[in-house]
Amino acid sequence: MLESTVAAIRPLDEAAMAAARELQGRLTKPAGSLGALEPLSVRLAGLAGTCPPPLPEPAAVAIFAGDHGVHAQGVTPWPQEVTAQMIANFVAGGAVVNAFARQAGASVTVVDVGVATPLPVEPTGDPAGPRLVAANVRPGTRDMTVSPALTRDEARAAVETGIRIAGELVDAGAGILLTGDMGIGNTTPAAALIAAFTGVDPAAATGRGTGVDDETYARKVGVVRAALDRHAPDPADPLGVLAAVGGLEHAALAGLVLGAAARRVPVLLDGVIAVSAALAAAAFAPEAVGAMVAGHRSAEPGATAALRHLGLDPLIDLGLRLGEGTGALLALPVVTGAVRVLHEVATFDSAGVAEK
Repeated sequence: MLESTVAAIRPLDEAAMAAARELQGRLTKPAGSLGALEPLSVRLAGLAGTCPPPLPEPAAVAIFAGDHGVHAQGVTPWPQEVTAQMIANFVAGGAVVNAFARQAGASVTVVDVGVATPLPVEPTGDPAGPRLVAANVRPGTRDMTVSPALTRDEARAAVETGIRIAGELVDAGAGILLTGDMGIGNTTPAAALIAAFTGVDPAAATGRGTGVDDETYARKVGVVRAALDRHAPDPADPLGVLAAVGGLEHAALAGLVLGAAARRVPVLLDGVIAVSAALAAAAFAPEAVGAMVAGHRSAEPGATAALRHLGLDPLIDLGLRLGEGTGALLALPVVTGAVRVLHEVATFDSAGVAEK
């Protein structure tokens, strides 16, 4: 599945992008006056292969959840059981992501791809509320400072879970996919992935996550550095990098991005977990970047390094660091607006407005 998905990812359609640029130039507004929305609309036309591109709706949030063996190194004060408890909160509709999803009219799918503790809720297929999917590859990763976090087969299984979920959501009618995540301690493997793929120093890739104190932050940087020194992951081998220092939710998110790109559907990235996974997706298939839209700039410093490496500019910057898919949901109206302009704004000719 992974190889066939990567093979299906193609470059953006140049003719559709040229048509979108030409249309932007004829709309009743000064050229360039919509700033970043204009090149975004052009890129989405190239992804869809038509101008104007389809409106990015309905939206579907996919929250991948997993736990991490590196939690044993004291990188966060939060107990690991919170991952499972928050899944119950997602399914009950009580988290911030649920509130934002209701505001945006987006569906929420929660995927247990690697939670270590038993879930307090059962999988559900209820289309009227958040859906929980059981797809546990293993109960949390191994401690990446001691051994590889995953085997290559486990990393592949998680990536292919993300590809499968992307396909299911698109087949159900989703016009845009939004990344979400849950996993206590997951900013530590995210920092390791960002350092591995971009080459930045671990200190520049590592942030304070949920807001740890100075002592915990220093320990966290040391853990990331130790894991990278131990495994020396090769960025040209993305499956190997994910296996060495990644998390199951990171691998699944990489698969979601690849699956969306293969289906020519945009994927709106959330925060640092999402962009660390996007680096892996881009290493598998560089053209997958064409499907990526950076929803926001996470307060985690590694996110900025990752976005710079991907060549993506975030749509909003609100100092968010929650995860779950919250930043992507807040950015969704911006993406929709960029496309709606091409559908609904009159041209100078059609409106009888004089050009300069």
